[in-house]
Amino acid sequence: MDWKSRRVTTLLEAALVEDKAANDITTALTIDPTLRATGTIVAKQACVVAGIGCISAFLTLFSKLSARPAGRFDVVSHPEIFDGVRVKKGQAIAVIRANAASILSTERVILNLMQRMSGIATLTDEYVRAVASAKSKTKILDTRKTIPGLRALDKYAVCCGGGLNHRLDLQDGILIKNNHIALGGGLPLVLERALAGRKPGQIVQVEVRTSLELQQAIAGGAESILLDNMTPGEVKKAVKLLRKSLPKATIEASGSMNLKTLRAYAKTGVDFISVGALTHSATAVDLSMKIAANP
Repeated sequence: MDWKSRRVTTLLEAALVEDKAANDITTALTIDPTLRATGTIVAKQACVVAGIGCISAFLTLFSKLSARPAGRFDVVSHPEIFDGVRVKKGQAIAVIRANAASILSTERVILNLMQRMSGIATLTDEYVRAVASAKSKTKILDTRKTIPGLRALDKYAVCCGGGLNHRLDLQDGILIKNNHIALGGGLPLVLERALAGRKPGQIVQVEVRTSLELQQAIAGGAESILLDNMTPGEVKKAVKLLRKSLPKATIEASGSMNLKTLRAYAKTGVDFISVGALTHSATAVDLSMKIAANP
């Protein structure tokens, strides 16, 4: 993750502005502006960490926005703790040494973002391990079901949990879905248009929901098939047909995937399983920050 990229710094700056961090009245009235302190971020539950880089990024941006800049600061974590690592309950994730007021004023935005990102990474890790327990080589994908504005961070968190990213946005890939088929004159016609009009190197993926649509996708030469809302039995049958008819096509299953049904789908032989819940239903993990004045 490039925490200095314009896309990311815009998101982080918006969070600081939303919280009026540069105008923290309580801290301004109660804390000596010269006091330095140490803030320790602690995991209050076992989790997969994501978002450590936001700490330095938030403090840097806070210095630009505030009349009381953070000044010199250090963010340190143990060499064995970084994004994507599982930590135990009670384990320290990172230590911040900075101006006390700047730590207090950025504490909430730092924790909010790290808790969400670590929640996504932790849930993704559960899905990845569930697939592995089924002795399957199937990979877990995310979707575009992300919080508006936070997609880059949500998808990075999925990678921290061992998952892979599907399309980043609507320009990132061609995926013909049911509404395209309904509005575009049927699957054969829209598939033909997509294959004819795509740019070099672009893969055309088709979402199919029925055996008829599957046959049409095969006949039209789709290069990737998304089997949507099919039972494990239906998916297994479709995989067998696709391996014979379109041996180079990648196969993905999607639709209401959860940890209870995941293993059955993984055993069907699909290449990918996409899971919207990774980003739209992940529960934020419990992190806290302990702050103490430097002696």
